[in-house]
Amino acid sequence: QVQPVESGGGLVQAGGSLRLSCAAPGSIYSNNVMGWYRQAPGKQRQAVASITGGGHTNYADSVKGRFTISRDNIKRTLYLQMNSVKPEDTAVYYCLISGYPWGQGTQVTVSS
Repeated sequence: QVQPVESGGGLVQAGGSLRLSCAAPGSIYSNNVMGWYRQAPGKQRQAVASITGGGHTNYADSVKGRFTISRDNIKRTLYLQMNSVKPEDTAVYYCLISGYPWGQGTQVTVSS
């Protein structure tokens, strides 16, 4: 099965912003739950944010007020707007779309 493709990662200074995108390999529908996860070196993958087809969102406490998740079903794309980033946000970010396998991830590195 073809994977979603994440993009938008890179190197950013603390306090800066990044916008991650995740392109689904096929159609997505209102019943697809979509989310972002991240995995820092030596740590387990953890949930960052999720969004339902109805637009209900959920965030990890560590990113509340700084990150915003959104989706565009027509463009088949999931987004993560990351503002006021911190060095502890450094990780590989993955998207997960229900019904599809994990993507390859995109590296986000925040310098202090």
